[in-house]
Amino acid sequence: MTEILTLSAAQMDAALPDLTSLLHTCVQAGANISFVLPFSPEDAAAFWSEKVRPGVARGTRVLLVARHNGAITGTVQLDIDTPPNQPHRGDVCKLMVHPEARRQGTARALMLVLEAEACRLGRTLLTLDTRTGDKAEPLYAGLGYQTVGIIPNFALNTARDGLHGTTIMYKAL
Repeated sequence: MTEILTLSAAQMDAALPDLTSLLHTCVQAGANISFVLPFSPEDAAAFWSEKVRPGVARGTRVLLVARHNGAITGTVQLDIDTPPNQPHRGDVCKLMVHPEARRQGTARALMLVLEAEACRLGRTLLTLDTRTGDKAEPLYAGLGYQTVGIIPNFALNTARDGLHGTTIMYKAL
């Protein structure tokens, strides 16, 4: 059975090896979540420690993990570090599921809990971007996210051998 948990900064520290392994594995498998190859386990650990943990510790970022049989199989973040004129909004960040755990409902379960947490925090609008044509795009659409538009040639692909567009989406909660 998969359970979805919110990690505190201290819990994140304890889970750092598992989080590092998940991110490294997903990027190596081609996940286009801001990283390019080569991408080392040290790069993955630095992302969690330097980019995510400070926001979790401040309470401006919510880190959700999916655990199955004790192992972290997926994660997503809710960034609520918004400007003063946007206290109602949050950004969905870095949805990832281990390649061996895909197509089992993990991403959907993570997103549903993220949306519930956003509502609990008084957020009524979520935004995100995803690689245009990525497998996650239909997931988001199926959850009710609306496409605002596509920015072509937005980012390098993971292998650094081409550019891809990004699709900007939102959902009113």
